[in-house]
Amino acid sequence: MSDTDKDKEFYEMADAYIALANKQSKNVNQGKVSATFLYAAARFNIFLTASGADSADDFASKKEKVFDYFTSEYKKMIEEHFADYQANFEKYLGKKK
Repeated sequence: MSDTDKDKEFYEMADAYIALANKQSKNVNQGKVSATFLYAAARFNIFLTASGADSADDFASKKEKVFDYFTSEYKKMIEEHFADYQANFEKYLGKKK
């Protein structure tokens, strides 16, 4: 699979999650949908980390690295999307800058 195919798959998967969140936002407060998204991501990421550990002690020893990695990655993603929305505010939301 080429990098282009991987990127396409990545964005298609992200779009599927976003579509679900948009659907849920029609019936539930968007803040709750957002919090649920974050909760699910954290829960799944910790499950992956635990699944890759050889023991409970091995899992526990990864805590600091796992926290640093995921908070760093989330911060980068937030910064990227914030800048994008700031630059394209009117285009995305139909509101004045």
